[in-house]
Amino acid sequence: MFEKMMKILANDGISQSGIDALEKGGFEVITTKVAQNQLENFINEHTIDGILVRSATQVRQELVDACPSIKLIGRGGVGMDNIDVEYAQDQGLHVINTPEASSSSVAELVFAHLFGLARFLHSSNREMPLEGDSRFKELKKAYSQGIELKGKTIGILGFGKIGQEVARIALGLGMNVIATDDIITSAPISVEFFNGQKITINIDTVTKDELLKESDFISLHVPSQQEYIITKSEIAKMKDGVGIINTARGGILHEVDLVTAIESGKVQFAGLDVFETEPTPAVQLLMNPEISLTPHIGGATKEAQDRIGVELAQQIIALLN
Repeated sequence: MFEKMMKILANDGISQSGIDALEKGGFEVITTKVAQNQLENFINEHTIDGILVRSATQVRQELVDACPSIKLIGRGGVGMDNIDVEYAQDQGLHVINTPEASSSSVAELVFAHLFGLARFLHSSNREMPLEGDSRFKELKKAYSQGIELKGKTIGILGFGKIGQEVARIALGLGMNVIATDDIITSAPISVEFFNGQKITINIDTVTKDELLKESDFISLHVPSQQEYIITKSEIAKMKDGVGIINTARGGILHEVDLVTAIESGKVQFAGLDVFETEPTPAVQLLMNPEISLTPHIGGATKEAQDRIGVELAQQIIALLN
């Protein structure tokens, strides 16, 4: 008897390399983008075996209960806050993610923001098209007070895979790296070079208070939290003129406190890729000249999408075949 092909719905998309690997493994891949309120009907109508999501689609308890054909839920990326993971696993479903695939992408974006802010790129790229020909000398003067990253201290709040990748880049730039984490007490950071050579430096984590006090720049790398981890009381412990980067999750950095601290000069600048009220960030953030902004693209590079697709495919083939 001919066995039916298992069906995977990649509702938030999947890379071509992921599709190819799954099809080669004997799966049918559906990349239709199904609206959240249509999902239950679509899954049952097409007897979908596995659903793959990124951050857009929610896979909650009700959906799991309503769709008995589902055997696997996959998250392309790290955070699983849009999936009722424990409930799904209790029902015997496989729940998988790709925690390492986008580490380099997020870490590089941290430094895209840091370099841009340190040399006012976010601002000069707005001003030069408007006034570069009429006020060149004034702009030159305004943007000549930049700083170098080399020799500065970066504090990494959350020292998992992405935090460690940030440390690696920072070490390559000649920065002093300190980190704090609730679980990890130390980690070997290997800086690898194009010619096969590498150096490994062991970094022991410090207390959160010490990190807040010592850092010139602070980069956040923690999962979604119930409470803010940076509010005005944490900002008060930081150096005057600190820079803060958040590429982790909205809702861990108190945005009103941040804007207040920027206006008072306590915080010199901030780089934000994530926001409390996505997809409509607060206007006070969007209009603030000391904030460098990106629309939640941290893990979204061509290379990361490729790795995510292939990693998901490998796990699905191993689990379902």
